[in-house]
Amino acid sequence: MQLKPIGDHIVVKPLSKEETSASGIIIPETVDKERPERGEVLAVGPGKQLENGSRSSMDVKPGDKVVFKKYAPDEIKMDKEEYLVIRMDDVMAVIE
Repeated sequence: MQLKPIGDHIVVKPLSKEETSASGIIIPETVDKERPERGEVLAVGPGKQLENGSRSSMDVKPGDKVVFKKYAPDEIKMDKEEYLVIRMDDVMAVIE
């Protein structure tokens, strides 16, 4: 089953923030930490429909890594995977 976003929505897979201790031990992100703010774009909707009937362009494409507003995404779990759905307006930057 795949998620196909509509309008100006984007489906994002959150990127985990793994931290490495001084001795080299990788500390994975845990539940008690902040919500994710970064992710990889998996799918992009066609764009917001404007009053004149045309659609606005989307500034991201699948495969882009993005930074978005912390409390903007809606969380969805499918097939034991967690995905985020956000609006194009909530994307602040593309990571290059």
